[in-house]
Amino acid sequence: SMAWMLKLFVLVLVPIGSVHSDSVTYDGRSLIIGGQHKILFSGSIHYPRSTPEMWPSLIAKAKKGGLDVIQTYVFWNIHEPQEGKYDFSGGYDLVKFIKEIQAQGLYVCLRIGPFIESEWNYGGFPFWLHDIPGIEFRTYNEPFKYHMQNFVTKIVNMMKAEKLYASQGGPIILSQIENEYSNVEKAYHEQGPIYVRWAADMAVGLHTGVPWVMCKQDDAPDPVINTCNGLYCGLTFSGPNSPSKPAIWTEDWTSQYLVYGDEPYLRSAQDLAFHVALFFANKSGSYVNYYMYHGGTNFGRTSSAFVTTSYYDQAPLDEYGLTRQPKWGHLKELHAAIKLCSKSLLSGSKSTFSLGQLQQAYVFKENSRECAAFLVNSDTRKDVTVLFQNVSYRLSHHSISILPDCRTTAFNTAKVRTQFNTRTMTPSQKLDSSRKWKEFKEAIPYFDNTTLRADSLLEHMSTTKDTSDYLWYNFRFEQDSPSNLSVLNVSSAGHVLHAFVNGMFAGSAHGSHNNVSFSLENTAEFKKGTNYVSLLSATIGLPDNGAYLNHRVAGLRRVHVGNIDFTTYQWGYQVGLLGEKLNIYRVQGSSNVQWRKFGSSTHQLLTWYKTFFNAPTGNDPVALNLGSMGKGEAWVNGNSIGRYWVSFQTSKGNPSQTWYHVPRSFLKSTKNLLVVLEEEIGNPLGITIDTVSITKACVQVSNLHPPPVSSWMAQNGKGEKYKYQGKEPKVELHCPSGRNISRVIFASFGNPVGDCGSYAIGSCHSSNSEAIVEKACVGKKSCSIAYSNQYYGGDPCPGILKALLVDVECM
Repeated sequence: SMAWMLKLFVLVLVPIGSVHSDSVTYDGRSLIIGGQHKILFSGSIHYPRSTPEMWPSLIAKAKKGGLDVIQTYVFWNIHEPQEGKYDFSGGYDLVKFIKEIQAQGLYVCLRIGPFIESEWNYGGFPFWLHDIPGIEFRTYNEPFKYHMQNFVTKIVNMMKAEKLYASQGGPIILSQIENEYSNVEKAYHEQGPIYVRWAADMAVGLHTGVPWVMCKQDDAPDPVINTCNGLYCGLTFSGPNSPSKPAIWTEDWTSQYLVYGDEPYLRSAQDLAFHVALFFANKSGSYVNYYMYHGGTNFGRTSSAFVTTSYYDQAPLDEYGLTRQPKWGHLKELHAAIKLCSKSLLSGSKSTFSLGQLQQAYVFKENSRECAAFLVNSDTRKDVTVLFQNVSYRLSHHSISILPDCRTTAFNTAKVRTQFNTRTMTPSQKLDSSRKWKEFKEAIPYFDNTTLRADSLLEHMSTTKDTSDYLWYNFRFEQDSPSNLSVLNVSSAGHVLHAFVNGMFAGSAHGSHNNVSFSLENTAEFKKGTNYVSLLSATIGLPDNGAYLNHRVAGLRRVHVGNIDFTTYQWGYQVGLLGEKLNIYRVQGSSNVQWRKFGSSTHQLLTWYKTFFNAPTGNDPVALNLGSMGKGEAWVNGNSIGRYWVSFQTSKGNPSQTWYHVPRSFLKSTKNLLVVLEEEIGNPLGITIDTVSITKACVQVSNLHPPPVSSWMAQNGKGEKYKYQGKEPKVELHCPSGRNISRVIFASFGNPVGDCGSYAIGSCHSSNSEAIVEKACVGKKSCSIAYSNQYYGGDPCPGILKALLVDVECM
């Protein structure tokens, strides 16, 4: 470790002009930036999952939420789509993204990978890599090492050229090499550990002047730091593999990625806060990154197999960049509370005390004045009262109280003071006029039209090379007997199949995220003479994880008609659809085909639809409601807003995703071209252009809630000593920019029943609650309301614990 620090120190001494540079080193406590130990909160925001126009506001909201660092992957396949041909333009402008973070005064953690998984197509690998002779991904394989080193070196050199490493005065304080390799390491036998050492040495040899990490990699070689990914790293992390490395959590999952056919996973603000606090207390953590802080959108064909277009919509900033409350605000309070403990956490000695069977105190004490405590109640059902240093503390079930002075509770992870928001999709424009739609029926190719031929079933991905989701498998055969019904039986390794016999639809089938393989078994009519069978195989993204990724397969594996096996037979292939080839989703390409009036093809499968619409007024985010459609892809002014699959419903009978984000930067004020490719039988007349907004804010607090963390004030400008400032308990409500509180839906000071999701007046209620809240709030963007007896004209019911619940409308 000393050698590593010395190495960095020497690098930092190299003159780099007049730019102020910060050395970044570490010890067992934390990262050390410019000689200062640091507690750091970080959030993942991926530049290609939003637009450059969104970046400044996403970063600003992250900073306002108490983050110090923005973490992003680098996406190899968008930057080198063809070998040796690079693209860092527009939404792929990595340097511009990092400079925007720097301009707002935040640090960067750059996860170069270049394998990233991330529910991103092919785990971030460009598909041309698959075709390099002799290659084996992610192991000690010369062709793979050559291309991996080439790309990593290019990115590092690009960062150095722009002086973006902290050692050069830039914002990058950490880099990552590889990604969760331990998940697959055993599958590569003795080559696995050798590859890990090579990757670490290769990265360190690039001399960035900042540390490297490997996530979920307990055998990360010195000086690379092993870090934790997961939901519960405060419990599960085995710890740094050296006492001189800090405890870092690179992925704290704020939700989980969503796949078609599944319901969203909702992780509460309380659970997130509990496990972050536990990581600092139990694992002496010093850096936590939220994965994701803003998930965003998998535009185009960028998502991996079966993953929805919307990504981590349940993150603190939702898909559209709106703050998701109470998650965003509760974490902001948590960050402030933990920062109040910085000195004790970074310099103090740690001791633990049992406070009960499932209760524990973690105390960090530097001297007689500096002391911070975390009181943990791990009982998931019972609230308890514990005695700590001869003082009683009430701990909610599954909660942690943070005491920055070892006496006063600044924050409890289960007590949410922050408002709850309601997000609403409001139709702005209906597209229900059939006169305004045109359609183009995709041609079904026959064997005779094909030029690519083979005497076997080709593997889907190796044939399309990721230029399209679609691959037509075509064959023809002669039947001597009269027309009859026979069973068409097709086995596929994924993901979707639409079958046609002599141009007539003969059935569809598909797999799922957990079981990509499937079979289609349908009866179809085969005539006397030549029969043409056209089988359209489709992928929904390429796989993004697992060992031996380059050996994964998709597409047809076996085909029978009746008892005749056509698996080894003469097949003709067409990669992609005609409409794709002719770019008919673009304004220029649209004139390449003859569009017909809507309804000409009576809702047949594989139909392209187009119309024009005007952008909704105002600045609210825009989404397409595709609830009336089946499966396909949509484009606005030539920009793909992603795949949709509304017909694949969850066990509750809901689509996994109904609304699809159209960034404002994709739109003109009028005459926006919308093109939809519908594989199934959707109805475009049901599509609406919606705006997305926060329309309600609700807050619920009681006297058991600690006051806002902001009521702890530093005694001096250096923030060295904190003192609790007793203040009248208040709640705050905010409407988003451009909206005011228009009315009070509900207000009760007393003991209201329920919570912000569902409420009612309880047995104790101050009758003037609503009038007082209306006077304080209506017509304002934000308001502050006290919840003490005198504010409501006296105690409505002595002896009962009081709470205030307020729900308002934002217009």
